[in-house]
Amino acid sequence: MARQRQQDAYDVCIVGSGAGGGMAAKVLAEAGARVVMLEAGPMWDNTTDSAMFKWAYDSPRRGASTPERQFGEFGANLGGWSLKGEPYTEAPGTTFDWFRSRMLGGRTNHWGRISLRFGPDDFRRRTLDGLGDDWPIGYDDIAPYYDRVDRLIGVFGSNEGIHNQPDGIFQPPPRPRCWELVVQRASRRLGIPCIASRLSILTRPLNGRPACHYCGQCNRGCTVNANFTSPNVLILPTLASGNLTLRTGAMVREVTHDRRGLATGVVFIDTETGREEHVRARVVVLAASACESARILLNSRSAMFPDGLANSSGTVGKYLTDTTGTDVIGFVPSLMDGIPHNEDGVGGAHLYMPWWLDNASLDFPRGYHIEMWGGRGMPSYGFMGNIHEFPGQEGGYGIALKNDYRRYYGSLVGFSGRGEMVPNAHTYCELDPDTVDQWGIPVLRFHFKWSDHEYLQVKHMQETFRALLREMGGEPFGVMPSADDGYGIAPGGRIIHELGVTRMGDDPASSVLNARCQAHDVKNLFIADGGPLVSQADKNPTWTILALAWRTADYIIEQRRTGAL
Repeated sequence: MARQRQQDAYDVCIVGSGAGGGMAAKVLAEAGARVVMLEAGPMWDNTTDSAMFKWAYDSPRRGASTPERQFGEFGANLGGWSLKGEPYTEAPGTTFDWFRSRMLGGRTNHWGRISLRFGPDDFRRRTLDGLGDDWPIGYDDIAPYYDRVDRLIGVFGSNEGIHNQPDGIFQPPPRPRCWELVVQRASRRLGIPCIASRLSILTRPLNGRPACHYCGQCNRGCTVNANFTSPNVLILPTLASGNLTLRTGAMVREVTHDRRGLATGVVFIDTETGREEHVRARVVVLAASACESARILLNSRSAMFPDGLANSSGTVGKYLTDTTGTDVIGFVPSLMDGIPHNEDGVGGAHLYMPWWLDNASLDFPRGYHIEMWGGRGMPSYGFMGNIHEFPGQEGGYGIALKNDYRRYYGSLVGFSGRGEMVPNAHTYCELDPDTVDQWGIPVLRFHFKWSDHEYLQVKHMQETFRALLREMGGEPFGVMPSADDGYGIAPGGRIIHELGVTRMGDDPASSVLNARCQAHDVKNLFIADGGPLVSQADKNPTWTILALAWRTADYIIEQRRTGAL
């Protein structure tokens, strides 16, 4: 791409700086494109902004959450399920909790870094079970980009040869901790595979970044950049190219277009001055997170696009999904009275359990994976729980209470399920006709409904987790949730994996984007977040968002080279 003069329009405007936006910016800028990135939140740099080594006693709140940091005062998370001045609404009867991250890099600063590839079957679920829709691409189309992401960012794991859990280009995984080996033995006795986690945390130096030194504080932002974040692995290094301009505090309202229906740029509000600005660009890439990108398109209304830009199909905002989730925690007596020892490791479990069953023999259609938690990490009230809950404990105080905590410390193990939701017609987002945010931008209204598919899947999770604890010689806390309680399913949005709403497809009448994440209606408009994903899969979506963003950026480069864009 030819470098443009400063007074000309940018080659590309990217809205959002998370996984997809960061990857698109890196690939496009390094190819010579003149790129401007708009981020609604402030600057964030792990090397200067992380609180990785702070102790709880460094704060009068002991590190508890704040309105600005809802995962903890010392976490690398500016944002949450509620933001001052930025409401969203829920339709009657709906519960949906929408997490927004307002910082450079978005959720990549505080995610669990579980980096799983979607499998071959995940791209053709309708063919296999008649539900939802197939993707317009298959695993072979995206596999080379998964490989590139592995090599660029780094991920540890083990090659297992499981059909729908594709292997990758892995660094060596860290050794399992003591409590994880107890879990692994129990899972194998029950016929559940328990293998090395696949996390984007370096165990060997890569591309100038050092290996993890096992402080276990990944959620606070890694000062040495041993784990993956968009700012410190993708965006900030790309600034050195001179081709990337970064604007933080830029709250995007809409994408503008010309008489031909081509995107011409983006209108945003400077959150510090309140002034409206317009940045011109030949190509626009929305990567603001799935629902935020849908909101921008719906707010980009005009005589030519009365229902929102790129929405001739009426599917912008439709087919919203989130990962299903539920948790069980229990007491394992064999882990009592543990000898104090150093449980070196990354900020997360070293093992996990991929989906292992055939849905044809079950009463629900899609699978889930199991994450685990436990051990002798940093003590906290929230993890130890109330000492009165432990068998044979009536409470106490002083030395006796402290000794009880020492005896029971490390004896709790928990399991979390993360499963696939089937898209349904009752789950979508739209503009609220009566509510605007502090900048006067109409907000989203959510409609959300789990189906029996998801309820029965979560019931199976609860039963499996309780069986695992008992196989370990332990006892779950609490009773099995009933159907009236939805079997303990987490509310929509709580797992923070919302996908769809601008999905790709071959048919412009039922999809927003083509197989290259290019809008059917506006050929110089692309989306590079979770919105294009046709289905949820039983895997965390970040690795797929990164791979698709790289693939889309390559396509933009080729189209610009040939003069098609």
